[in-house]
Amino acid sequence: MENALILIIEDEPEIVEILDVYFSREGFRTISASDGTIGLAHHQRLKPDLIILDVKLPGLDGYEVLAAIRRRGDTPVIMATALAEDLDKLQALRIGADDYVVKPYNPLEVVARAKAVLRRATGRDVQQPMRVGPLTVDPGAYLASVEHPTGPAVLELTRTEFRLLSYMARSPNRVFERSELVDACLPEGEALERTVDSHMSNLRRKLAAAGADRLLSGVRGVGYRLADHYG
Repeated sequence: MENALILIIEDEPEIVEILDVYFSREGFRTISASDGTIGLAHHQRLKPDLIILDVKLPGLDGYEVLAAIRRRGDTPVIMATALAEDLDKLQALRIGADDYVVKPYNPLEVVARAKAVLRRATGRDVQQPMRVGPLTVDPGAYLASVEHPTGPAVLELTRTEFRLLSYMARSPNRVFERSELVDACLPEGEALERTVDSHMSNLRRKLAAAGADRLLSGVRGVGYRLADHYG
């Protein structure tokens, strides 16, 4: 984590300057971009370790930038927004944000959240691939796939979806309560248990498209189960 490069995509110079000071104090390097197009160019060229991404940007907005980043890979992203409504938070998480902060925010909180996201991104234990029926989850390769006679169908998952699937794959057939999944897999500060339902809905859709529609099921009033068989 030390000396990690933080890309700040933000069009307010005062905010960029403040974040730069606070991140520098903690031993991070920073680079900034005042709009989404420049930010994407920096992302492709410099390969930052984490991105602080404002939602309201000139030209491409933050959601468009986040979608483009997710098409390229899994660089951790913290969204910064002046909108505190739950739907805006959910939209950022659905697209693939790792966490979010609401303006006006305390820069110390932003640095703390960045450290937590980087720990999750770089501190995963190297594990052997896990098999749950036809599903294989490989935390080391950050890969999940469903086996077919013709070969594996790779699942295109967001970071949060992969965390949820990997966490549940460690204990097949166990029922996981929503509150546990929030604590273990969702970004710090994201306390909405209904957010789990949104991620699980996306996971079930992607599993169904890969031919494993009965693998993940909901348990009414409790949570979710990842079964080790079809049907």
